[in-house]
Amino acid sequence: MASPASQLPTLGDSTGSYNGQEEFRLGRAWLREFRAHVGQWRDPITQDYLESLVARLLPNSQLGDVTPIVTLVSSRTLNAFAVPGGVIGINTGLFAYAPDQDAFASVLAHEMGHLSQHHFAREMARSERAQLPTMAAMLAGLVVAASGGGNLGVATMAGTQAAAMQSQLSYSRRYEQEADRVGLQAMARSNMDPMAMPRMFATMQRLSSMQGNTPPEFLLTHPMTDSRLSNTTSLAQQYQTGNISDPGPEYDLIRARAMLAMNMSDPTSVRTRLEQDKAHPIALRYLDALNDSINQRTDQALAAFDQLAREAPDILMLSASAADAALDAGRREEAIRRCERILRLTPDYYPAQIIQSEAQLGINPTTAFRSLRVLADTHAEDPDLWNLLSEAAGRSGREDWGHLALAEQLQLKGDIEGGLEQLRLAEKASQQSGDYALTSRIRERRRDFGQYQQTLEKFR
Repeated sequence: MASPASQLPTLGDSTGSYNGQEEFRLGRAWLREFRAHVGQWRDPITQDYLESLVARLLPNSQLGDVTPIVTLVSSRTLNAFAVPGGVIGINTGLFAYAPDQDAFASVLAHEMGHLSQHHFAREMARSERAQLPTMAAMLAGLVVAASGGGNLGVATMAGTQAAAMQSQLSYSRRYEQEADRVGLQAMARSNMDPMAMPRMFATMQRLSSMQGNTPPEFLLTHPMTDSRLSNTTSLAQQYQTGNISDPGPEYDLIRARAMLAMNMSDPTSVRTRLEQDKAHPIALRYLDALNDSINQRTDQALAAFDQLAREAPDILMLSASAADAALDAGRREEAIRRCERILRLTPDYYPAQIIQSEAQLGINPTTAFRSLRVLADTHAEDPDLWNLLSEAAGRSGREDWGHLALAEQLQLKGDIEGGLEQLRLAEKASQQSGDYALTSRIRERRRDFGQYQQTLEKFR
């Protein structure tokens, strides 16, 4: 017999008037514009954890064959957002307020609910304003919010931003219930605690009341009312199955990492917050090791990381953190050896792959170039990887690949004109080197860049 929760109706057709390709094209173009104006936090260890959390929710989130892209925003603001085409944005500030993994995951699950139900497209169809520029202006409003609202260039770019954001608030009040329901269902089916969502929402509501006229950014676009909180609690109780997995200490480790990055001058405050939220003891020791690394007490940090890795050998981020600390201290050969040990057991662990490649860049650029080329095939949306590849190519005497990789980095950050200029230089260099297969690839990418440019112009 179906549970009462599974019998709840949806709030209308979830397909909308935009087809999947249009949503994908718009979302990827928006992400490029977003990167051009908002600071990202480059941390492969945290990025990998977030992607694994999204991957756990994905099969149960009704997203079909969409492969989400997670972008990590360097901001203390409590916020997360979803953009058509599978873009999920997460502010580092969210870690400060989500006390445990399931609370954090509940925000991701809710955002994935917005994506799976195509809420942006459905609102455009409902309001009979289903035009790409208007939808783009709505999305541009998120750029303004994420950049603190002080970027006049972005505000000008948005055009109809004020009216569009008001529209977003209007439709979000109608669709939040649906995103809550889909998110709760995904959590339950992923063996997470559905009650974590109303607990997280209650935390946000209390924070909002304390901050008065400046509520968390998340609540500006996801209004919270007593009735919604009550409904979410009731629904979560119906979805509870009792099959909740032990999350382990990984989230607490990542939380320590993210919060310390935001508070390097005051690590004591991070420890206090972790202790208040009853973080796993291993996370407190991990925090101390990270702090030792930051303050150049490298031997002490490595000894602590190694001890933690012996106690919890299945948590790869512990060994990866040691390799990262060695790299930060300029001990490249040691970083490579540590990554090699990780990759012998887990060949596809991306943080170890990228740390190893970055360490190789300072010792053997040709080896780094080869490994980064392989990684670029599977992580083509990572601008930082293309930046490393460009540097490795330049140091290896591969001028053609150096320009091509720089072109890819520039277009991923919204600078299509700059990318096209680098493609022109790459094509010339590839012809001079006689690599005609690469010349063909470059020409194909020029056509792709032209399509990116046409879509990006809708934002300007």
